[in-house]
Amino acid sequence: MSNNHIDRLKAEIEPIRQQIIQHPLYHHITTVEHLHTFMQHHVYAVWDFMSLLKSLQRSLTCVDLPWVPVGTASTRYLINEIVVGEESDVDQNGVRMSHFELYLSAMEQSGADTAVVKEFIRHIVEKKSIIQSAIESGLNEAAVNFMNNTFEVIESKPTYVQAAVFTFGREDLIPDMFLGLIKELNKTLSGKLGILEYYIERHIEVDGGHHSHLAYQMTSELCGNDSRKWQEATAAVKRSLTARLHLWDSVLEKIKG
Repeated sequence: MSNNHIDRLKAEIEPIRQQIIQHPLYHHITTVEHLHTFMQHHVYAVWDFMSLLKSLQRSLTCVDLPWVPVGTASTRYLINEIVVGEESDVDQNGVRMSHFELYLSAMEQSGADTAVVKEFIRHIVEKKSIIQSAIESGLNEAAVNFMNNTFEVIESKPTYVQAAVFTFGREDLIPDMFLGLIKELNKTLSGKLGILEYYIERHIEVDGGHHSHLAYQMTSELCGNDSRKWQEATAAVKRSLTARLHLWDSVLEKIKG
């Protein structure tokens, strides 16, 4: 889907988007240990993306009892369709799971440490705050800063801004060469990156295809023709992309030692 507002937003964010896609981090991931470092940071971006998704569903549909219609049926359909795919997709064997759970499976198969992120989730389940959960789990500062930006959007920004950050703050940011690298590493590691390879391919297929079109439509419906809303949305997307850029900077520093 394309319209003038979306085209202008894309043009505004393209410079920083290219910085992320062309980030030197990708070229420095040459060993499975490097990849583990990457995954142990990236997993929090996968997790808080799910939180942003559920915030949108909560705002755009009725999740309370008794039920009443909320918003437009069109917008309800768009967000519910995305939720189904993100929260209950299939793994390479056809088993239903969320994209976050699929990513954890990829980490475990590759040999990456999942103890910290699992401890973090345990604290979240216990209703502790993001900051408290992060501290008690020993999360790295870069991941915490990244999540703080996302939750600032969730907790303080209107729905149309959340929709824009969801749509453009995570869209199509992993370059093709990274998938090629994973495929080559997987060959040398006897298939230990098979789930990660599937995850990335699935991400490109679903998130970068069908879901991105639904998300464009959702953002367009919520922002309408209000130039102020589009300006707010664009500024928030830029902040989100800057947070991703800083996360990648931190991962690169860790890899380079």
